[in-house]
Amino acid sequence: MTQGFDTLQIHAGTAPDPATGARQVPIYQTTAYVFRDADHAAALFDLREVGYIYSRLTNPTVSALANRIAALEGGAGAVCVSSGHAAQIMALFPLMGPGLNIVASTRLYGGTITQFSQTIRRFGWSAKFVDFDDTAALEAAIDGNTRAVFCESISNPGGYVTDLPEVARIADAAGVPLIVDNTLASPYLCRPIEHGATLVVHSTTKYLTGNGTVTGGVIVDSGKFDWSASDKFPSLSAPEPAYHGLKFHEALGPMAFTFHSIAVGLRDLGMTMNPQGAHYTLMGIETLSLRMEKHVANARAVADWLERDPRVDYVTYAGLPSSPWHERAERLCPKGAGALFTFAVKGGYDPCVKFVDALKLFSHVANLGDTRSLVIHSASTTHRQLTPEQQEKAGAGPGVVRLSIGIEDPADLIADLDQALATACG
Repeated sequence: MTQGFDTLQIHAGTAPDPATGARQVPIYQTTAYVFRDADHAAALFDLREVGYIYSRLTNPTVSALANRIAALEGGAGAVCVSSGHAAQIMALFPLMGPGLNIVASTRLYGGTITQFSQTIRRFGWSAKFVDFDDTAALEAAIDGNTRAVFCESISNPGGYVTDLPEVARIADAAGVPLIVDNTLASPYLCRPIEHGATLVVHSTTKYLTGNGTVTGGVIVDSGKFDWSASDKFPSLSAPEPAYHGLKFHEALGPMAFTFHSIAVGLRDLGMTMNPQGAHYTLMGIETLSLRMEKHVANARAVADWLERDPRVDYVTYAGLPSSPWHERAERLCPKGAGALFTFAVKGGYDPCVKFVDALKLFSHVANLGDTRSLVIHSASTTHRQLTPEQQEKAGAGPGVVRLSIGIEDPADLIADLDQALATACG
């Protein structure tokens, strides 16, 4: 029987502990697991049997979280890792090699742009950045060495909504997977796999956990991509020497990417999520739908008030009817356009900084997706490493403030914004 989202966010991927009957998922605070005998150990190491070996690879608490998120995203499997940035590297790891590239949206979190434009070059990989609304440019950017297309469902910081079905069509025609960062939408607002995504990544630090306590990341595999359709993905289609010539896709089908990420990715890269962090995130997910409904309602109220304020140049929230992305948001995110957006303070950089410093209820932090409302000046922080041109393309210009709207009383949030704007603009 197909269960609803509200049921899955509480029950998916877990059952009462068979040893104790514990209803909540226990924190399995252990590094290793006892084998039944030598044959059992050999079977586990050969991937002939599924089980627990060592917590760098798998852990029951972390596995419960992975299974729950996979269910919420409609994926075949998932792998939890130590952070959102780790999830991005882990998503690319089975696909890439020296001389290969990805095609990425210009509208990405500043740290992701830095990771793709600078850090991955140390692996011999490269990235091409394209405006994904320019479909001709996107198609032209994909070449024989492209191994993935990458975007965010709702972009950080501007709240831009990507046309996922169109981007998926282009990626599919080129025979490469579409990877979608769904952090800002969460699976409650958008399920990218339903729109053609191959892989979905999250920083679980944000809305999935929702309480600003632990970092984490996850990669969800749709299980729908044919890794053996070409010779582009030998890690998944060709014999793996470390496992006696096992061909992951041939042997494991829809679970090939997930098992490779555990058996090779976590084994060798070690970007492991700890069980305590997984436990916090499991507890957070239990209220995801309730929180997202409140986040969205508050964001709509705050964005509407800001748009009508004469001290504000513009607001980027896709939930506003005036947004160029409004129709797309209603089509792809019918429950709401998220709760993160930017606005420009009239006067530019100086009033913008004064505004941030004058806020009292909003917390000035480098995070988002918390129950608390958060603010940051992206150009001087999260997008500081980018050039002015890159900042503008990413929607993080010098006079722009990023808001992550929490679940407080919206009247209190508006009052705080009002007094800060009065301080900043006179």
